[in-house]
Amino acid sequence: MSANESPAGRQPTATYDSPFLKACRREPVPHTPVWFMRQAGRSLPEYRKVREGVPMLESCMRPDLVTEITLQPVRRHDVDAAIYFSDIVIPLKAIGIDLDIKPGVGPVVERPIRTRADLAQLRDLTPDDVSYVTEAIGLLTAELGATPLIGFAGAPFTLASYLVEGGPSRTYENAKAMMYGDPELWADLLDRLAEITSAFLKVQIEAGASAVQLFDSWAGALAPADYRRSVLPASAKVFRAVESYGVPRIHFGVGTGELLNLMGEAGADVVGVDWRVPLDEAVRRVGPGKALQGNLDPTVLFAGTEAVETKAREVLDSAAGLEGHVFNLGHGVMPSTDPDALTRLVEYVHTQTAR
Repeated sequence: MSANESPAGRQPTATYDSPFLKACRREPVPHTPVWFMRQAGRSLPEYRKVREGVPMLESCMRPDLVTEITLQPVRRHDVDAAIYFSDIVIPLKAIGIDLDIKPGVGPVVERPIRTRADLAQLRDLTPDDVSYVTEAIGLLTAELGATPLIGFAGAPFTLASYLVEGGPSRTYENAKAMMYGDPELWADLLDRLAEITSAFLKVQIEAGASAVQLFDSWAGALAPADYRRSVLPASAKVFRAVESYGVPRIHFGVGTGELLNLMGEAGADVVGVDWRVPLDEAVRRVGPGKALQGNLDPTVLFAGTEAVETKAREVLDSAAGLEGHVFNLGHGVMPSTDPDALTRLVEYVHTQTAR
């Protein structure tokens, strides 16, 4: 039974009537719910303290650390949802891909996938591969009570880009070369990653996550026709795989203004919008039947309280006609952000939208 199902004869779970899940379902809410991408992380001094001397990948595999780090922004900011602390490459690491997260660089893959033979590196992911995820989510849901926990995973395109490039890229020349030059290999790669991603999300939902977000961080590098042909089928497969659980499914990418309708078409219930497209325009692009999430520019948080409130008001006004709106930044919290600015922003949105 999922965290969002409330069938006849059974009581709803503790999170079912939370403002966040109500907004995802496009139902009336007592206030606009707020959470922030990367709310758990380097902007918090308590995070830096518990991570001292602990490599990133190790911190994602220790249930005690995952639990503490995930809870930190909930305690500090009074956000309406927690997001599971992890990294998009964790399922790849779990199935044996030789990779590491290098400080100042990001994920680096020792043996990039460039040929059909390289696909053999991608075996199926089982719950036993990520038993620490199940344990951590059990600890978290016990602590969170009525506050929903969002599970997440990297989308097949973004994972494929890391695997083919061997690390972060600004041009994606190797990934796009495969996509254009060997479309059959590309399709098989993304299909296999869709299977792995689906399995990873299922583990999180079955452990107690109330919603899931699929991050397609690099999808903004694609033209709409390329996205529809070469990426959408794999993302849609992931969303179909978890549909039966009944939890809200969120889809987010950066620089994806031209792809918003396609990202909704892939099967999301909620489409995340970065700061480049106003929400009233985004709803026109996405079409009916979807909630929206976003979309304050993260850099506004450096401008002082008055400016933050002015820009937040613009976001709220732009969202006034939406059936469902989850307030968020248009991308993740930047490491040097003042945590107090986030706390004040949550309070401002809650106060301004109280119904």
